[in-house]
Amino acid sequence: MNNILLIEDNEQLRKYISEYLEAYSFKTHILDDYDAVIETISAYSPKLILLDINLPKFDGFYYLKLIRKHYRIPIIIISARSEEGEQIRGIENGADDYITKPFSIGVLLAKINAMLRREAEQQKSVISIDGIYLNEDTMSVSFKGTGTELSKNEYRVLRLLMKNAGQIVSREQLLEELWDDVSFVDDNTLTVNITRVKKKLMELGLQNCIETKRGEAFPLYWTQPSVTCSTIHMIA
Repeated sequence: MNNILLIEDNEQLRKYISEYLEAYSFKTHILDDYDAVIETISAYSPKLILLDINLPKFDGFYYLKLIRKHYRIPIIIISARSEEGEQIRGIENGADDYITKPFSIGVLLAKINAMLRREAEQQKSVISIDGIYLNEDTMSVSFKGTGTELSKNEYRVLRLLMKNAGQIVSREQLLEELWDDVSFVDDNTLTVNITRVKKKLMELGLQNCIETKRGEAFPLYWTQPSVTCSTIHMIA
């Protein structure tokens, strides 16, 4: 079931949206504690967030920016603020869509379904482990909302390592991954690409993500160390 988090302080509208969406097999959770937005998202794992702008304590733009620091979940703003500048502000701060009140509940449902379909399609081209996102379409890697582009070979190296968590990844496998019909890849080229990938991950705040071990074979695995990312092991 697709979970929807509704951040809206109008009780009547909350009830209306919840009942309508649940009639179409969505499970709606209403935010009660505005001091625990991130904790609620973590506990509930919504597929999409509906966010009002006029809220208690802080406005929706504050919560939008807060959420975007931690999550890439699709967000649709529902607001009585219909000015063009407010809509632009919402999109620029990370909202995926902006609907002005009053609105058609049928249109809202259509937008939710369309957004979830797009998200499902995008997930097919994204590898995600421990908050690290590798995107095939853009050949980029991101962490906590910050990303960097990769070269074709850098992308291939990181893709192979991330897709084979729990398995052994040897230098021979990596060389085979980089070697195509038009380019020969030697051991020095592989080393250069691994070094570049490590550097780009470090620029995202991800320390010691790729660890090279020499000697006997051992399993590749992911851990949760005190550093900000898991460790990818490979065989030298």
